[in-house]
Amino acid sequence: MTATIHHDFTLDPADNERLANLAGPFDENLRQIELRLGVQIANRGNVFRVSGPDKAASEAERLLKALYDEAAGTTLDSHAIHLLLSRANVEQVAERAYEAQDVAIKVKRGTVRGRGQNQSRYLHQIATHDINFGIGPAGTGKTFLAVAMAVEALNESRVQRLILVRPAVEAGEKLGFLPGDLTQKVDPYLRPLYDALYEMLGVEKVAKLLEKNVIEIAPLAYMRGRTLNDAFVILDEAQNTTIEQMKMFLTRLGFGSTAVVTGDLTQTDLPKHVKSGLRDAIEVLREVEGVSFTFFESRDVVRHPLVARIVSAYDRRDLQRVNPAAG
Repeated sequence: MTATIHHDFTLDPADNERLANLAGPFDENLRQIELRLGVQIANRGNVFRVSGPDKAASEAERLLKALYDEAAGTTLDSHAIHLLLSRANVEQVAERAYEAQDVAIKVKRGTVRGRGQNQSRYLHQIATHDINFGIGPAGTGKTFLAVAMAVEALNESRVQRLILVRPAVEAGEKLGFLPGDLTQKVDPYLRPLYDALYEMLGVEKVAKLLEKNVIEIAPLAYMRGRTLNDAFVILDEAQNTTIEQMKMFLTRLGFGSTAVVTGDLTQTDLPKHVKSGLRDAIEVLREVEGVSFTFFESRDVVRHPLVARIVSAYDRRDLQRVNPAAG
């Protein structure tokens, strides 16, 4: 574990209005910096203490001093903080201590936290990266936690809308034969995302946000040609994308946006001769700075205990097929 260093400093001149502007409502701005850099910020008036890995704490101190100067003449909100942190390339200096950094998400149902190290790491990755991949078996919380982070970002005005994307059918996106308008055609395939939204926000609020296009649903094929600014975008069931579709989706991301891609490589429904875009992205982007990968295992399953044992049994069977000696 990286050693924790304490940086103590004073923001001058003392000015309660500037301090309130810097901190934001309920200290939201300070919390955003904490999550992005993996530090803890405490203050009494204009006397601050930043605790965390040395480089990250130093960067947080520098940012707070710069923001305090700006707070004299500019109203700071979470969106402005997000853009400033992105421009500063804070990922380069944040030495992440995932076990020490607890990401707590406040939603309608209460507070959501990661269960276990992998889920906690996943939440932290989403908070500190613009493009994130969550890969693993069903029941590990990949989609649920991504939706929770999206709802919190919307509630705190860090993004202006949520966009939920999914391959509409397993091996292609031929929606024309389905009855109804676009929403009705795609709804059955987005049901898991809806279920998570209902739990986070409630059915009535989700319906209102859908009506206002604050929450948007879209089959993957309809994303081509768009640029998504100030949005939180979730691509679910990404194992069923082609290489071309995955590249197209990832290049839609605009300024002030976050993308989370979730999928389970063991449940690909593409034709056997078609390589999964998710598998290809892991190979191509694994070393790209600013892109995070979290790999879940059967031990991370948080559904019925039998689900984890079922996943493990299939994993063992698949391993024996590849390497009979392993049995």
